[in-house]
Amino acid sequence: MISGKNYIGDKLSSTSSVTFKTFNPLINLENDVIFFEASDSEIQKATKIASEAFRHYKQVSAEDRARFLVQISDELNLISDDIVNIYCKETGLPEARCLGELGRTMNQLKSFANLLLEGSFQEVSIDTPIPDRKPISKPDLRKMLTPIGPVVVFGASNFPLAYSTAGGDTASALAAGCPVILKSHPMHAGTGELVSAAIIRAAKKTNMPNGVFSNLNSKGIEVGVKLVNSPDIKAVGFTGSLKGGRAIYDLASKRNHPIPVFAEMGSVNPVLIFPKKLEKGYDELAKKFAKSITIGSGQFCTNPGVIISFESETFDLFINKLVEEIEQISPSCMLHPNIYSAYNSGIQKINKNKNVTKLTNDKIKPEINLPTHVISSVSAKKFVEDKSLQNEIFGPCSLIIKCKNTDELHEVIESFEGQLTGTILAESNDIHLTQKIIDALELKVGRIIFNGVPTGVEVCPSMTHGGPYPASTDSRFTAVGTNSIKRWLRPVSFQDFPQNLLPDELKDNNPLNIMRSIDGIVK
Repeated sequence: MISGKNYIGDKLSSTSSVTFKTFNPLINLENDVIFFEASDSEIQKATKIASEAFRHYKQVSAEDRARFLVQISDELNLISDDIVNIYCKETGLPEARCLGELGRTMNQLKSFANLLLEGSFQEVSIDTPIPDRKPISKPDLRKMLTPIGPVVVFGASNFPLAYSTAGGDTASALAAGCPVILKSHPMHAGTGELVSAAIIRAAKKTNMPNGVFSNLNSKGIEVGVKLVNSPDIKAVGFTGSLKGGRAIYDLASKRNHPIPVFAEMGSVNPVLIFPKKLEKGYDELAKKFAKSITIGSGQFCTNPGVIISFESETFDLFINKLVEEIEQISPSCMLHPNIYSAYNSGIQKINKNKNVTKLTNDKIKPEINLPTHVISSVSAKKFVEDKSLQNEIFGPCSLIIKCKNTDELHEVIESFEGQLTGTILAESNDIHLTQKIIDALELKVGRIIFNGVPTGVEVCPSMTHGGPYPASTDSRFTAVGTNSIKRWLRPVSFQDFPQNLLPDELKDNNPLNIMRSIDGIVK
């Protein structure tokens, strides 16, 4: 049963007169439940109890926090049928997509639970004293990472589960010891409430402090603005557009006490195809990328938005096959009429560009919320000259760039702003694939893929989901994988402390039996 109310800690609340409904894009109608936007008093209450909860939650053992995360996963599993029902109504996405995303969400929670039990995430470092060192004695210094404080997480539009209420940002922040206030995405507020209820039940069953998690509804941007400006909030996690992420970043920077914003803001994810790879099988490549461009109606932050190669007969054959394949794929429903409208607006702008040639034909009469798949092309020279062609169009489209030679290819790579991914399709002995090209691409992206497609993000310690600005606000961190926990931690050093006053992680006898660096040696 969905109430439409906000979770202020473990209490449901609805004191605002501002209401809204979610939308079913598949039937192009609003859903029935009325949701209440969080009021000023509810925002203040949520941030206050999060701050109070932090003082206790930061002291909760890693083992108990791990139990909490596993319990959230178990609670989600128990209500999977209910989640599927509302998820599909709020997104137009199929049941299989929901179950896949739910499975990923539960596995993320368990991954962070395992990380907590293993202990290395705290990066404990001990430097023992040398009292008789000349000319100055060396003190006893011990360092560890500690939680930063209450975190606001903005739910993502395109992943109602894996990047939203109990998604990677929330899971990593709770693992770190930080309470979370979730600013629910208005497109899937019902899904958010169901998941929030599961988190609250898990918190109660594992004796976590009230305020460790809250879920606030919002119709527009006002709730998010007030949360970012709250002095009780110490960091922000965001997945969404460049415009939204930059606005949040600027707000947080202008506070009396600025706070970090870890925003993943999209990407066009350039794909470089080299001659020998095309010659080996351009038709199979075309089929693979037609599916990659259109999967999920192209609503992935790692969608291959730009494909680059050299002018040649074989590249033309690849392009023709890609157009043929993509025109045969039936369009799938976009998440919301607003996203559908934004996609069409982006396509119209690129179609009006006199230097761009549209290659696909609109053979199917457009239906509401079902986008037209679009492939266009432009010369390398014009692409480098026109920065607007780098703007992400969120949906099933891709821009082909034709280069005359490797110098032009290098210029194209150099012209890119920061990206989440860059893909190389090549034979390892292709003479056109130089170290200069690889080095140039490395400077622009967070993840380089060799002979694969960029869509899909594996949740593991080696994954980097981030990149130089504007792909993300801080390229030193990942938003996916267990290393994403480092966003919510800060280092603290203890100097010359007696053993009985040190945290267990830093004591000589290592009561937690965790991995530590002692005088530079990992033990």
